[in-house]
Amino acid sequence: MLPFQIPMRFEAEPTLQAATAANTTVRTSDNETRVVILGAGPAGLTAAYELSNLGTPCVVLEQDRVVGGLARTVEYKGFRFDIGGHRFYTKVSLVQQIWRDVLGDDLLTCKRLSRIYYKSRFFQYPLEPLDAIRGLGVTEALGCALSFLRSQLFPSLPERDFATWVSNRFGRRLFETFFESFTEKVWGVECHKIAAEWAAQRIQGLSVWSLLRDAVLRRSDKRTKTLIKEFQYPRLGPGMLWSRMKEIVEQRGVPVILNAPVESVQWRDGRIVSLRAGGETYHGTHFISSIPVRELIEKLNPAAPPSLLAAANKFHYRDFLTVALMVRGRDLFPDNWIYVHDPAVAAGRVQNYGNWSPEMTPDPDMSCLGVEYFCNVTDALWNASDAELIAMAKREMAQLGLVCEQDVVDGAVVRMPKAYPVYGRGYQDGLATVREFLATVPNLQLVGRNGMHRYNNQDHSMLTAILAARNVAGAQFDLWNLNVDRDYLEAGPQISNEEIAALERTQPLVPTAI
Repeated sequence: MLPFQIPMRFEAEPTLQAATAANTTVRTSDNETRVVILGAGPAGLTAAYELSNLGTPCVVLEQDRVVGGLARTVEYKGFRFDIGGHRFYTKVSLVQQIWRDVLGDDLLTCKRLSRIYYKSRFFQYPLEPLDAIRGLGVTEALGCALSFLRSQLFPSLPERDFATWVSNRFGRRLFETFFESFTEKVWGVECHKIAAEWAAQRIQGLSVWSLLRDAVLRRSDKRTKTLIKEFQYPRLGPGMLWSRMKEIVEQRGVPVILNAPVESVQWRDGRIVSLRAGGETYHGTHFISSIPVRELIEKLNPAAPPSLLAAANKFHYRDFLTVALMVRGRDLFPDNWIYVHDPAVAAGRVQNYGNWSPEMTPDPDMSCLGVEYFCNVTDALWNASDAELIAMAKREMAQLGLVCEQDVVDGAVVRMPKAYPVYGRGYQDGLATVREFLATVPNLQLVGRNGMHRYNNQDHSMLTAILAARNVAGAQFDLWNLNVDRDYLEAGPQISNEEIAALERTQPLVPTAI
């Protein structure tokens, strides 16, 4: 018996056996389908989009009342705002083509401007050497330079945590100046408790040398995502993509069921058989999950083996809330977003949505700002009333000099639980155990950020979903073998471009427009 098989046997349902053998859809009732997809965020909807292109019946189950997950766009009295900012930038041609097919001329090209607020001054981000020297002063800048040289001559090894990883590349002093306070504000823990993989994935390619090269050559290294100077963005925000994709898959006959949280996942003899969601039972021959992996494991029925339950306890999440402020005035500041490193305020980042797309605000004389707070659902901040949060955001933005409190005419609050998978100690061991389990249940695939517990970008989530759909059709892609923990996906997936190109030639991955 394999390590994750449960010590019991059931007779397989005849309809399920017949469907598996004939490679056809099981439909003994209206809610049975061949592929059941959990979650209607970027990964889940992309899986449905690709499966429907292949002519494979599927159903999408979403616990929320809207699609898009963290990439949704919220509308409030005509104002639109994101749950965080979502740049559209990728070197994965399959993903780029889907964006173009779905959005067409609604995909805008935006100039990027982002800065860091630190000690009552603004610094360009990515850091520009001359700008940093002017802001820090000659004495402090010299200290940072000496600290950097020391890190190059005497790096700290091994690189097990975020603090060591960044200090080895920028110097301890620059780490403490520009990385430490913001990172700890985002994650709520000391930097030495955050795994180095998070830094390697999120800021790979960014270094003092790349910054100097960029400054001297006066051009951005497009291989390094952190340094790009422009990106694409939907005219009405990222939610426009996912709302439109939902419409497309529904036109193709794919049900997208909202308000359907997963209640239990039935499994037996090394396969998922069905699941219960929103009071209904859904049978299938294949299951693709983008919901938080801890939640999926906890929903297994019969209960998961003790080792798998122990692994689930190693997955932790950081929650997130946005306070949208509607402010008089159009040109409050030129940035797309500002990182707030000032420990005197709780806000971690500020978005200016009108600088992403002018159509995010209904009135040309108004602005919509997104004041972002990172917290846990158990924190007082999360549990504060909307009125208290709006008042705090107004006060903090005035404290930073970004707005005048009297110019704020309205506000709205959106809470997003489990927004960010935490790369804490032990999470890698947990993932290794999960992967061992998945090897024993071949009709279950995990995709996306929370599904795979990987702090990846939207394009990587979409690619994992495309490949998962292809696996349903008979391919054998290893979704875990994408080069994301060591480098950005844009630096090149381990699954080769030639392999994907060959697959495109035999059967196009990108559908024709409806």
